[in-house]
This record gives sequence, C-alpha cells and structure tokens, in this order.
Amino acid sequence: LEDIRICNTNLQQVSNFKCLGSNDNSKKEIEEEIKERITLGNRVYFTNLALFKSKLISKHSKLRIYWTIIRPVVMYASETWVLKETTKHRLFIFERSILRRIFGPTKMNNGNWRIKNNTELNKLIKHRNIINHIKSLRLGWFGHINRMQNQRLVKNIYKWKPIANRRLGRPKNRWEDDIMHDLKLMKVKNWMNLVLDRRKWRKIVERVKTFT
Repeated sequence: LEDIRICNTNLQQVSNFKCLGSNDNSKKEIEEEIKERITLGNRVYFTNLALFKSKLISKHSKLRIYWTIIRPVVMYASETWVLKETTKHRLFIFERSILRRIFGPTKMNNGNWRIKNNTELNKLIKHRNIINHIKSLRLGWFGHINRMQNQRLVKNIYKWKPIANRRLGRPKNRWEDDIMHDLKLMKVKNWMNLVLDRRKWRKIVERVKTFT
C-alpha cells in the first residue's frame, strides 16, 4: 500500500489498524473484529473460571457475572455491527458454551445426563441472548442518531450518500438494512415518528431484548 501525502506529511497506509479498542480494515469487514472480541471474551471467562466452577455461587449470580463482565467485552462497539448468519452462529456458540457451564447438564428419566439443548438455554435466560442484546444496542444507537440535530458530524456521516457508482453484483447488507429488518420482524410501523419519542422508542429497545 502506498503512503498518503497530506500537507507535506507522509501518512502510512495500512490494511488494518486499531482505534479506541476496535479494529478497522481496508475491506470494511467486521468478521475479524468479532473474532477478536470472542477471543477476548474467552480470555475473561477463563480468568474467572474458578467463579463459574464454584458450588458456593448460585446459577443466577454466575449468569449476572457473565452478563456484566464477560458479555460486554464481546459486544464492545456492537452498536455499529452488521451481523451475518455465520457471525450470529459464532456468537451463539460462544455464549451457549458458557451457559452450559453455568446451568449444567439435564438428568433424564433413565438416570443418564445430557447437555442442555439450545431451546432450553434460551428459555432459562428468557430469550435475553447475545444477539437480541446486540440488536437492542443497535436500535438504541439508531434512535440516538435520528434524534440528533442535522449539523452534528455523526448525523452528516450517516446521511451522506457516495457519489461513485456501485459495483456490479449483489450489494452488501448495510447497517441500516439490518435495523430495518429488525423493525420489520417486530412489526414496528411508523418508526420515523416513534424514534422521536424517547419513551416509546425505549420500550421498543427493551422489547427486542426478549424477542423470539
């Protein structure tokens, strides 16, 4: 990659860099960032493994430890993520492995033990899974941006439309496309008016946390 020269200053052009704890790359792909977040989440989990193995700590307390200490590490800056199905699957695998450690196996009628399936885990946490939580954060940020004044830099970047022509082929799924898809699944109509009312929008953000 060639350096960029601005006002007699050479700026090194790189394919990947970290800013404010979040990775950015020239391909504008979020998958590598999410992989790193999961790795960091696993590191925090194994650092606190003694707490999750302890019989002195209740399952509810262990779940709170996961929600307040481990999951925020994984979801850092997730307000701006565009989630592919493969990425959702990877995040679910990460979370369910910890939930199975917290809730343990299920004893069957014949006396044998089996690991809890995904449906059972989702019911135990009342559908407050990591994907629903990411969606709630995105909707919260979406509402915040739309309530901003038009002169705000973030609002201008959000509303900016590129001049160049789009490449041939199927366009990539955008962040706003994900938001619109979530609102459609929740059957939220007239969102342009709802987003301006903080109280009503907050109810939508809370509802998506347990959406099935």
